[in-house]
Amino acid sequence: MENLGTRLSGQLEPLAAWFRSLNIPEPITHWGHPMMMGTVIFVMGSYVAYAGWQGRLAQDKEVADHNRSMHRKLAPLMFTFLALGYTGGLLSLVMQKQPILASPHFWTGTIALVLLATNSVLSKLFVKQSALRMVHAYVGTVTMGLLVLHTALGIKLGLSI
Repeated sequence: MENLGTRLSGQLEPLAAWFRSLNIPEPITHWGHPMMMGTVIFVMGSYVAYAGWQGRLAQDKEVADHNRSMHRKLAPLMFTFLALGYTGGLLSLVMQKQPILASPHFWTGTIALVLLATNSVLSKLFVKQSALRMVHAYVGTVTMGLLVLHTALGIKLGLSI
């Protein structure tokens, strides 16, 4: 795995060198990714999760419909921002000359994106099947929990660099 990380770092190095040449202040290089992704996870992610559950549980049909609609609109954006942030996090580590596949933070981020992608497929292919919609709800909830752990591991990583 170390060899793969080294090869991936080597492939990202030209782009990282270009960003380093911009003389971005070190605190932005170091903490920019965590601040932006923390916002996506805790602001957007918590709302997406809340809207998803409210869409399932609200007694008022209008409230449920509104929440389902918001969930459908915002969840793909959240996934997109997290995927972009994932690549930004890798680039940030390469810019700081840190190993990229060595930390639990990398692995929780990877697993979270895979779970979100799986959940997207569940929501599109099995929208009419109640049992799979319930699986979708629980996979999303587990993923949000994983993203909280991911955040804690990211803070630990950031403080260790």
